[in-house]
Amino acid sequence: MLKISNVNSFYGEIQVLKDISLEVKAGEIVTLIGANAAGKTTLISCVSRTVISFNGDIEFDGAKIDKMRPDQIVDLGLVQVPEGRLLFPALTVRENLELGAYSKRSRANRKERLEYVYDILPKMKERSNQLAGSLSGGEAQMCAIGRGLMADPKLIMFDEPSLGLAPIVVLDIMNLIKKIRDTGKTVLLVEQNVRQSLKLADRAYVLENGSIAMEGGGRELLSSAKVKKAYLGI
Repeated sequence: MLKISNVNSFYGEIQVLKDISLEVKAGEIVTLIGANAAGKTTLISCVSRTVISFNGDIEFDGAKIDKMRPDQIVDLGLVQVPEGRLLFPALTVRENLELGAYSKRSRANRKERLEYVYDILPKMKERSNQLAGSLSGGEAQMCAIGRGLMADPKLIMFDEPSLGLAPIVVLDIMNLIKKIRDTGKTVLLVEQNVRQSLKLADRAYVLENGSIAMEGGGRELLSSAKVKKAYLGI
């Protein structure tokens, strides 16, 4: 469904991504792990075209998207849930959710999408008239995820969804991501919580200093001595 081939990205003269190639098949959860500043966010931002200083080929669902505008990519069914949630704090939960359905593809069935989000995230229905700025960290993350789902994505990319959350809330978010996949979505998960994200993943890639250092099944990498030493302190 998503194929990234030989992508290089630069910030000025500094090369952030070095010849990156990876793929995500329909129905998978693929996790991208790596240390802070390894290039994970830059990579998915290249996919969604919010970062444009890159070269290489990116295909989604058979279409070349590396020259498209971000709104065109969303219309195809590829959505990014950003790091840090980026909600509109002065708007209600429902208003934040409805902003996710701005594209032509999702506007047509906005009411149905909202019911789907409320079904998968019942707490958001309870909080629908509450200002987004008053939500807890976990609730804010759920609202950001719900907003992404309002766009009716085929593939949804999560950028550090567990960042700053208590361990018990992290488990809730990971279970939610699995539930989203089970409703028919494909998932690309960027995470620093290596243990939980690898447990969840069908396949995974390890990004080190802008390059793919390892790839394999999620459980396979979780049992790797190199991953244990570098990321789990074992």
